[in-house]
Amino acid sequence: MPKPYPEEFREDVVRVARNRGPGVMVEQVAADFGVHAMTLWKWMRRADIDDGVKPGTTSQESAELRE
Repeated sequence: MPKPYPEEFREDVVRVARNRGPGVMVEQVAADFGVHAMTLWKWMRRADIDDGVKPGTTSQESAELRE
């Protein structure tokens, strides 16, 4: 089943959320892009893991385990 949002879109939204100005909440960024705030929080958490900022199983490792 395909994911509802393309990977490039997810990366763009996460980048905007990470670079948001002071006083701009993640919820506002999510609303601007038409996604639920919790969805954006999950994307940001996954990006932190994939970037090595937080510990966890990366997307690539998860894909390899599923094979």
